Amino acid sequence: MDVLELSVIDPEQRELVGGKAAGLAALIRLGERVPDGFCVTTEAHSRGEVPRAGVLAAYERLGAGPVAVRSSATAEDLPDASFAGQQDTFLAVEGGDDVLAAIRACWDSLHSERATAYREAAGIAHDTVRMAVVVQRMVDAEVAGVLFTANPLTGSRSECVVDAAPGLGTAVVDGAAAADHYVLDGTAPEERGCLTPARSNELREVGERLRSRLGAPQDVEWAYDQDGTLWLLQSRPITTLFPAPPAPTASDRPGPRLYVEFGHVQGMLQPVTPVGMSTLKEMLAGMLASFGMTVDIVDIGGRLYGDLTDAMRDPVTRRRLVRLMAVDFGPRAQAVVEHLLDDPRFAPVRGKRRRNTAALGTAPKAVVGILGALARPAAARARVFGTIERLGRQPVVDPSTAAELLPLVEETERSDTGVEAITWPVVTGILVAAVLPTLLKDIASDDEIRTVLGGMPHNVTIEMDLALWQVARRAAPYRELLLGTSPDELAAAHLAGELPDIGLTAFLGTYGHRCAAEVDAGVPRWSEAPAPVFAALANYLRVTDPDQGPDRRFERAAARAELMLAELVRRARRERPVRGRLAGFFLRRARELGGLREAGKFAGLYALRDRRRRLLLIGAELRAKGLLERADDIRFLTLPELRTVVDGGDDPRRTVAERKSHYARELRRRTVPVALLSDGTDVETLLPARTSDSRTLTGTGAATGRARGPARVVRDPADAYVEPGEILVAPTSDPGWTPLFLTAGGLVTETGAVMAHGPTVAREYGIPAVICVAGATDRIRTGQMITVDGAAGTVTLDAPDAEPDDGPRAGMAPDTDTVSASSGSAGG
Repeated sequence: MDVLELSVIDPEQRELVGGKAAGLAALIRLGERVPDGFCVTTEAHSRGEVPRAGVLAAYERLGAGPVAVRSSATAEDLPDASFAGQQDTFLAVEGGDDVLAAIRACWDSLHSERATAYREAAGIAHDTVRMAVVVQRMVDAEVAGVLFTANPLTGSRSECVVDAAPGLGTAVVDGAAAADHYVLDGTAPEERGCLTPARSNELREVGERLRSRLGAPQDVEWAYDQDGTLWLLQSRPITTLFPAPPAPTASDRPGPRLYVEFGHVQGMLQPVTPVGMSTLKEMLAGMLASFGMTVDIVDIGGRLYGDLTDAMRDPVTRRRLVRLMAVDFGPRAQAVVEHLLDDPRFAPVRGKRRRNTAALGTAPKAVVGILGALARPAAARARVFGTIERLGRQPVVDPSTAAELLPLVEETERSDTGVEAITWPVVTGILVAAVLPTLLKDIASDDEIRTVLGGMPHNVTIEMDLALWQVARRAAPYRELLLGTSPDELAAAHLAGELPDIGLTAFLGTYGHRCAAEVDAGVPRWSEAPAPVFAALANYLRVTDPDQGPDRRFERAAARAELMLAELVRRARRERPVRGRLAGFFLRRARELGGLREAGKFAGLYALRDRRRRLLLIGAELRAKGLLERADDIRFLTLPELRTVVDGGDDPRRTVAERKSHYARELRRRTVPVALLSDGTDVETLLPARTSDSRTLTGTGAATGRARGPARVVRDPADAYVEPGEILVAPTSDPGWTPLFLTAGGLVTETGAVMAHGPTVAREYGIPAVICVAGATDRIRTGQMITVDGAAGTVTLDAPDAEPDDGPRAGMAPDTDTVSASSGSAGG
């Protein structure tokens, strides 16, 4: 089949006719008005010969007048890759020979530089793509343009957006001319521009119809001809939208709902695997219950969002939300909540409250636990680390069959992890640190308080990073091997027992249950895939100045913290003696207990480690039965689905393949909204724009100090290369990223919270950190000289012609220790 009429194409024949033709066929099947045309299929492209006779015959049936000749590649108009403008289109082509030549030119555009680069960015293999070509009768357009059935800037599904211009729509699509812009939200449109109100309403009706019938928001090209008839020229999914929240239930109150994303709290933006989702839902629900809030946790785009609508509308809890966001959810979430508190759609509603019985039962334990930790911090720490040691050494026995293993996995999901002794000392440390800004108001700046929270002892993640530094020192005789071999090759050699003993086996025995995105049971641990550890070791081996070693940098940060603590106590006592004693007490408790923040998560990872191991054993049995291609594919099944499979139910391979594809797409997503409304609106797009110039990026200071150095943009810590003194620029950071901090001169992230894992560790090492810098990984280039100011919360880019003459020397980190906080007493 070399040539097919559009009217006979099955929309499922994408591999034969490509994305554009399949989309047009779907419109025709729905009864929409589409210009007549035909498709030269991928079979002809595979042979490399334009089917001359078939094309000319089909062209004659169209009337042999002017036609549009348009690419229709198999990788075109996908849900996650539009290929808009990446392959060629030729308009007003007339005459058989010119049509044949245009078809050949479309084929050639499949391998153009721009199309090749787009495929590489989208992760699409070049050898899997073939090209079909669509030929359609030209529409003599009076006005034409593009219709988005959802707002592509805000994500709102309750708005349609139209760009229109007189004549052909190419001026709009190509951006070659100014277009009239319309946002259609259901209200009566104005009489303006090249569209009449009647046509605006007709386009909105078409958009709503297509979105409903095609099952997803659409990007539609359209044209009105000289007779005023509307023609649809293309419809494809909008590829840039973040998935919408689930539809409200019948029990939900009328009005929009607010969903806040929790992954950035953990420093995790990648999607969660289906098998890891249930554990995280329970963990987050329990955490919020301890604050007296009952919150529904939902999966949106593989990320965890909490429905805070009821809390926003509750007259009591809404007052606590801003404080809660500030303590642990970060400035981005805080700004969203503050903005919506003034939105009349989220006005307080009096009525029956959802009673949080869990919080009522927890309150007495909380009071006893917090007061006990405040009174005897050393004893509280001893209980915490004793519990961690017990959990780490607890013997675990694995049954031999999937039927016996699965109940243990299901129990793990519901069971108490035995960390009651950890919870309240950790909470106490967080609360004490959170109260310091209020207690020291008019006495200390935020930057000075962050100095006190630097170099914090008793942090298991810091201890892990410093332990890896000791491994690097032992590995010095093998420096050439470790620097000259890729992390993946070194990992394979280590797992095969082919590397010399440098202490790494012992390190992984203690910390091998950790990794980036470690709260997801579906993610391989370092003990399974130690490539990121070898990447970190290579970075450590590049530190040649002993004074810039992480251990000494940590010691200097601790010394500055103690000096600042003493200075703040003196200031407070000068103001009021009683206040001074209280300030001293809380500052000291912050240093004695604040480092425990990582302990609860660290302890909980033991249960996740055991759960993952058992899941892999089940996966291996299912693979042996031919039900999975790989044992690790089990992570793409939920526990109820896994129960069905183990009990002899449906073959899961198709479900697994679809979810693997979706997961791979979501891994490529560069930004995740911190908050969504129920219609898909990204709430941050509604906030007033933050002022900045072309060279200054504004975020939130999270770790004191100022440093200048070349940027190193890193999106995956697995094989990251960070030279000593480079400024690490990343989308986020969780504990799996923190080994990179030991050589970095500073930290810039696009997400986070001041008290989250990444900034906490940055403070421990005494490196400046600025978080929540929008678009940092896109606006900053690797090698570009930048200045990070943790006090001002800014990142300044050097002018293009600036000389990097005062950057760090090779093998040496910029001495951020000598750059003081806002008080001179913070200097080293």
